[in-house]
Amino acid sequence: MTDAPITEADLSLIQRVIPHRYPFLLVDKLRDIVPGKSAVGIKNVTFNEPHFQGHFPGQPIMPGVTIVEAMAQTAGVLVGITLDLVDKELLVYFMNIDNCKFRRKVVPGDVLEMHVTVKRGGGKIWKFLGEAKVDGELATQAEFTAMIDLRGN
Repeated sequence: MTDAPITEADLSLIQRVIPHRYPFLLVDKLRDIVPGKSAVGIKNVTFNEPHFQGHFPGQPIMPGVTIVEAMAQTAGVLVGITLDLVDKELLVYFMNIDNCKFRRKVVPGDVLEMHVTVKRGGGKIWKFLGEAKVDGELATQAEFTAMIDLRGN
C-alpha cells in the first residue's frame, strides 16, 4: 500500500517542514500541491502583523520583501514535501532573486495567494517562478533560486 501524495498543508504541517515561526512565518496554508512542480500558498494579511506598525503608519502596506519571502516559504514547503523532508529540520537559503516586480499594494484584509512553480530542481539548488496574487490580480512576481540544506548535514 502506498501513501497518497500530499496535496495540501495546514499550519501544523508547514511548521514541520520549515523552521520559520511568528513573527516571520508568512504562509498560513498550502493548497494545490503537485510535488516537484507547483503549489499555492495562502497568507491572510492582518493588521496586527508587526511590519504594519511602521510600514506605513496610517496607510499599512505589506512590504514587498515580505511578499517575496512568503513566496520563498511556499517554495520551501513544496520542496520539503517533494523530497519527503517532513520533520527533518530543513533550511532553505535564498541565493538569487531575478525579475522582481511589484504590481499592486497588499493591505490588511487581503488574502495573498503565492503561486510557485518549479523551474529547476531535484538536488540542493532549486529555481522557482513565483506570482503573488490578490483576488486573481497580480501583486508581485519574481524568479528566485534557493539552496536546500538539512541542519547539521
